[in-house]
Amino acid sequence: MFTTERVFRIFSELNKIPRPSHHEERVADYLCQFAERLNLVYERDKENCVVIRKPASKGYEEHEPIVLLNHMDMVCVGMSDPLNTPIEPYTENGWMKARGTSLGADNGIGLSMALAVLEDDRIEHPALEVITTTNEEDGMSGASGLSKDFLKGRKVINLDSEDYDTITTGAAGACLQFHRIPMKRKPAPAYRSWYRIRIDGGLGGHSGVDINKGRCSAVIPAKRYLELVPKTDGIDIANIEIGEANASIASKGEIIVGLSPELSIEKEKKSLNELNEWLRKTFGDTDSNIECSIEACEKQDTIIPTDAISSLLSSLDIIPNGVVKMSDAMPGTVETSNNVGRISSVEDHIFVSTHTRSFIDDDMAALSKQIADTFKKQGAESEVVMSAPAWQENQQSPFLQLVSNTFQDVLGWRPRMVAMHFVLEAGFFVQHYPGIQIASIGPRIVEPHSTSERVELSTIEDIWKVLIELLKRL
Repeated sequence: MFTTERVFRIFSELNKIPRPSHHEERVADYLCQFAERLNLVYERDKENCVVIRKPASKGYEEHEPIVLLNHMDMVCVGMSDPLNTPIEPYTENGWMKARGTSLGADNGIGLSMALAVLEDDRIEHPALEVITTTNEEDGMSGASGLSKDFLKGRKVINLDSEDYDTITTGAAGACLQFHRIPMKRKPAPAYRSWYRIRIDGGLGGHSGVDINKGRCSAVIPAKRYLELVPKTDGIDIANIEIGEANASIASKGEIIVGLSPELSIEKEKKSLNELNEWLRKTFGDTDSNIECSIEACEKQDTIIPTDAISSLLSSLDIIPNGVVKMSDAMPGTVETSNNVGRISSVEDHIFVSTHTRSFIDDDMAALSKQIADTFKKQGAESEVVMSAPAWQENQQSPFLQLVSNTFQDVLGWRPRMVAMHFVLEAGFFVQHYPGIQIASIGPRIVEPHSTSERVELSTIEDIWKVLIELLKRL
């Protein structure tokens, strides 16, 4: 009776709207127009978060209101111009994917489900508040800035989950920091031949859920190459650009170098071949396609001073990039980690982003401070862009047991209840709205935050059935 046809049509509409973090105005416009078309009440705050309210179905007026939570932004990977690059989805062997870019199933599919519920008056439910936040992927400023009266409901179904067979009942806290190593660019020496060294082919992935998979961040080969530069006369670095998103494991990057006439391009190719051989030996099981290449490029006017390169390398030598500690309380779960998401040289500084996660808020704070102190010793300034608390629900609560029972009755199996090593906005909601309870569910999404992102179609169908029945039971 309740098919997913409209879910996919809404998802198709969303994917026509550019929605990288910090640029969600057009999606917010779409949501407000969606509400107006259905004659539903809505609010839009200064951060462009939108809540749409729908009255209860007949006979459900006395029941407690339910909140459906999603975010409207996505991590745009594989897009040279995210505000103008179209997403081209296609289906293959039961999965939906995108051609050359991230798909936006995180969190576009969950948002499409929530909007489809609003649109279908046949679905039975209590009063609904469908809230869609902004900048979830790069700072969570939308959730952190919500006013205390933006929501009335205290039971939340969060549709931002990639693990189909689980109910996420907890999430790590996270601290996103930006570090800036100061520098004063120098004029490029005359008589240089200029080349672009490309690092490409890494799997990348989500810097939380994929952090324990041993993948090769593009930061690793970039660092190994840069370590050779201070030891080589006649080679200069003009630009460094590693990684695409602060919340992703870097899958690619580039370094622009200038070679003096005494240095042979063949020697550089030999060095890169040796680096590629090391990459194959070290990461052949996880990133078999990652490699470094070199090509001629345009003339550069300025170079990065060697002391700034040394400061960057000294910092990267000390700060962790990957799993820091596994959990004793939750076997097989990462407790604390750190990811270097992006490195970029600009006019007067080298920019580095770090994303620190932990289920222990004090450990997250301590590691974040250690990282900032490391950069400070190199003369850098550090800025905390986002600090989100960890979140943990009582898995025995009647609300979570009802969600679990609904899976059992609708799909014939009971999902696991787990805490995940990614940050969710739930921590901010717990802070803002006392007494709130949150269950996070969703279809199976693989490799979010990468060009390999894909969602399993049959699991969308299943979660849709669970959602409809859950709203009826609540």
